[in-house]
Amino acid sequence: MHILQIIPGSGGSFYCGNCLRDDKFHNAMKAQGHEVTKIPMYLPLFSDEHDLNDMPVFYGAISIYLKQLYPIFRHAPAWIDRLLNSRPMLKFAASMAGSTNAKGLEEMTVSMLMGEEGAQKEELNRMVSWMAEYLKPDVIHLSNALLLGLAPKLREEFPNARLFCSLQDEDVWVDAMKDSFRDKIWNLMSTKSESIDGFIGVSDYYSKVSIQKIKMDADKVFTNHLGVDPDEYHITKPEEKVRNIGYISRMCEANGFDIMIDAFIELKRDADFEDVNLILTGGSTGDDKPLLKKVKQKLQHASLSRQVEFHEDFDGEGRHDFFKKVQMISVPVRNGEAFGLYLLESMASGVPVVQPALGAFPEIVEKSKGGMVYDNNSPEELARALKNLLKDEEKLKDLSIKARAGVEKYFNIYTQADNLIEIYRKSEN
Repeated sequence: MHILQIIPGSGGSFYCGNCLRDDKFHNAMKAQGHEVTKIPMYLPLFSDEHDLNDMPVFYGAISIYLKQLYPIFRHAPAWIDRLLNSRPMLKFAASMAGSTNAKGLEEMTVSMLMGEEGAQKEELNRMVSWMAEYLKPDVIHLSNALLLGLAPKLREEFPNARLFCSLQDEDVWVDAMKDSFRDKIWNLMSTKSESIDGFIGVSDYYSKVSIQKIKMDADKVFTNHLGVDPDEYHITKPEEKVRNIGYISRMCEANGFDIMIDAFIELKRDADFEDVNLILTGGSTGDDKPLLKKVKQKLQHASLSRQVEFHEDFDGEGRHDFFKKVQMISVPVRNGEAFGLYLLESMASGVPVVQPALGAFPEIVEKSKGGMVYDNNSPEELARALKNLLKDEEKLKDLSIKARAGVEKYFNIYTQADNLIEIYRKSEN
């Protein structure tokens, strides 16, 4: 079975759970003997570009942005496109605010979902022509529903291939947009979903959300949880660490970065936690600079700057080093999310998670038994939950053991990859 993944990249400028999700499934399926190819869109997946090799990046972020805003670029010579899509230019784009900001990109999102009727028609034809020349996929898997504009053309060009689409946090992007665009985008997704053989939600929670938002046939929606390879993660027992709390995700308001900071300040008002430090990792974009500046000023005002570490390296070994330092993590995402791969990475490292009872977090914690959830996603409630776990060393040890065991049993990437292959095969009937 030849599987083709079409994946938008982040360029490695921040912790991108979707990029990591697709990469982990890609590697697991290849290790199991399947032929798997990934095509990056917009940006490379990672900062070191190890995912690229000789693969072109389609829909280069700078090129499609300019073509959307200034029609003259749609008729520019090929060398202009090559320049805009060069690796140095894409690296630059990865650091720009607009790469991850939904507001202001409503028209481009609509255009992308229109596919052959959109402003990116020529890029769609270029990508499909390249695929037809070099690939013969049995399965084409789109990374998320914002790419559904590709589906009708892919169906036309590859009539014998089965088309799938993952579902993860599209609502975070769409619902942040202007009211006048929101319904139009969900309706476009619903129309384009008719070309898809199956949708794969990353949690039961988000499968239900997607069925409601996109208004698609529930029989076409499957749930397949994410996974990691436990053998890639090493455990340092909590009793062998100093009392550090961790945060690992993009440092932005939506992910509750400021809630984490305020909770730490609240926790530090209690003399029993004088030794506790906070370690932050996950990167940021240009949009996040004002929040980061405000946070650093707040920490300085509270005389806590020396007890907060910004752990810069969140790729590869840098991420493993982070987990070796912390006894527990929390990412208090304001509205919850569809999954959160960082939870599995943390638990596989024997680090319990402390999450608000929102989105799929209760589903993951209940299944793994590797953490705890708290009600009311406020700094005060998070501080209270962190204090309770910091004070209870036996519970911390127990959750550490259960966290690792829960990932091994329920969230092993090779088991989840087998489940994904089975979903692909079901569509043959």
